[in-house]
Amino acid sequence: MTMRPLAEFPVAARRRVRGVLSDIDDTLTTDGRLTAEAYGALAALKAASLVVVAVTGRPAGWCDHIARMWPVDGVVGENGAFWFRYDHDARRMIRWFAKDPMQRETDRARLADLARTIVASVPGSAVASDQLYREADLAIDFCEDVAPLDEAAVARIVELFEAAGATAKVSSIHVNGWFGDWDKLSTSRIFLREALGIDLDEERETLVFAGDSPNDAPMFGFFANAVGVANVRTFAGRLAAEPQWVTEASCGAGFAELAAALISARLPASA
Repeated sequence: MTMRPLAEFPVAARRRVRGVLSDIDDTLTTDGRLTAEAYGALAALKAASLVVVAVTGRPAGWCDHIARMWPVDGVVGENGAFWFRYDHDARRMIRWFAKDPMQRETDRARLADLARTIVASVPGSAVASDQLYREADLAIDFCEDVAPLDEAAVARIVELFEAAGATAKVSSIHVNGWFGDWDKLSTSRIFLREALGIDLDEERETLVFAGDSPNDAPMFGFFANAVGVANVRTFAGRLAAEPQWVTEASCGAGFAELAAALISARLPASA
């Protein structure tokens, strides 16, 4: 598929969009930070009555905060290991995990052994600084808090995960590995159905996913109107599926561009 400019996304199709699912790192964030522009775009989407869901590889500890504090309807975290939704009326966090606590504890012990193997085998790699807050996966840093590694080193990290029987996915900053068959798409499907009463297959064309990297490929491949922020081009040739549309701007500015395009289509002047 050839990614087409976001400007070609038809107004009529944009008007039908009822929700946005979005990656976080290098989709909402820019140079590792959540900008006021990107956060404002999230808030604007919510104010326009769209469903907003964060779908990320980031850890459970972060996702608890995101579900509570951000203008979102929920968050899918650790690449699909769980979803969280905060019920503000009941003041209660609702949590769903793909594995039970005992299974997660067993997996964490296996992943700790694997972390030692990977770091010893791939010079310059490191266990991600957010690992302490993870429930179900192992994140190996290849460019967030370490000097960027080359593609061969990243491929070697993936190879070591897979040799141990783990699933491995590459984001813009980490290689994440886990023992299980979930991904961003499978758990987004469960979250939308169980928490929001949305059938993903029926709403495939009325929901948009925004992302930027290989671990977003299942989402890019499923959503008819998936959008890549411009830095997705960094992974040209390495995506199992590409988004239909691509923004002019990168990272958080690209997300804000998408939000503005969707909101403007809902205004009377766009009729």
